Amino acid sequence: MKRREFLKTATTGVTAAAAMTIAAPAIAQSDPVIKWRCVSSFPKSLDVLYGCAEVMAKSVAEATDNKFQIQSFAAGEVVPALQAFDAASNNTVEMAHSAAYYYVGKNPAFAFGTHVPFGLNTRQQNSWMYQGEGKTLLDPFFQKYSIFALPGGNTGAQMGGWFRKEINTIEDLKGLKFRISGLGGNILAKLGAVPQQVGGGDIYPSLERGTIDGAEFNGPYDDEKLGLYKVAPFYYYPGWWDGTSLLHFFINLDQWKKLPKHYQAALTAAAALSNVDCMARYDAVNPPALRRLLGLGVKLRPFPTEVIDASYKTATALYDEVSATNADFKTFYESMRRFQADSAPWYQASEYSYDTVALRQIRR
Repeated sequence: MKRREFLKTATTGVTAAAAMTIAAPAIAQSDPVIKWRCVSSFPKSLDVLYGCAEVMAKSVAEATDNKFQIQSFAAGEVVPALQAFDAASNNTVEMAHSAAYYYVGKNPAFAFGTHVPFGLNTRQQNSWMYQGEGKTLLDPFFQKYSIFALPGGNTGAQMGGWFRKEINTIEDLKGLKFRISGLGGNILAKLGAVPQQVGGGDIYPSLERGTIDGAEFNGPYDDEKLGLYKVAPFYYYPGWWDGTSLLHFFINLDQWKKLPKHYQAALTAAAALSNVDCMARYDAVNPPALRRLLGLGVKLRPFPTEVIDASYKTATALYDEVSATNADFKTFYESMRRFQADSAPWYQASEYSYDTVALRQIRR
């Protein structure tokens, strides 16, 4: 009797173990091992910008117990800096980290994914993208290029760039070969300058060789790393063409759809973390970088009012011109302007007023 009970118990145990063995692959299949490549538009030397992809990848790996791994590649390691979006679009790689306005040559509407001159500030851009109409409008636009996009980094307001000579009037822009991204180049072209689109790692040699006469890139921290102050001593502000600069992770749409839902959630959260982390890092590293540059003899200058006013007038005329023939641009522009107009009184009463009061007290 005891022998029969033992065999029955043993048989039951084997059956249960077999059931667990059969069930195990089903559980494993819900957490597949996935390895992606993410190409960046930025060199490793620009550690905050390139670091956005590293922050994202680390967060994704930790959230998925290393089942979902994303390897980052700097500009030029897989594709050139300004071909990152195309690499994700055509599925050469699964995703890219870049600035949408690098691709205004495809369609001027790309600019709204990053910034348009005299457009939203950093907090407004994030708010429009996450809580306003921004992402809702941009999602179907990017899908035309087989892309699903997630905000993933922000530089904040940028500087106006480096010039070999002072800019005192509009006439000083005539014939100036200037490295710039996005629609700022179109505006400067209408004012007589000659815009050039050059990847971050190629700006210094272009300035050194005289291929360009001036350049903007970002803010003091990155500009110092690029060494631009060595060949162009005049540093202008503000970067009216870059009142903010939102970056994105551009993910191949088919690859995105293949991801399990919880992997999509992990990647979405990781991109948002990268967005916050990037801005926080720039706010920490730009102030001391500006002090170092000034200590090296850099000549800090504000753009003359004449130049700012002419640029704004030219910008609004350009937007009306493009809106007349580009439905996507018109839709994005009208949405952004509504958001800007609605939020301006609050920012004037809160952030702007506080900053003005605080700075006045600090400087006493």
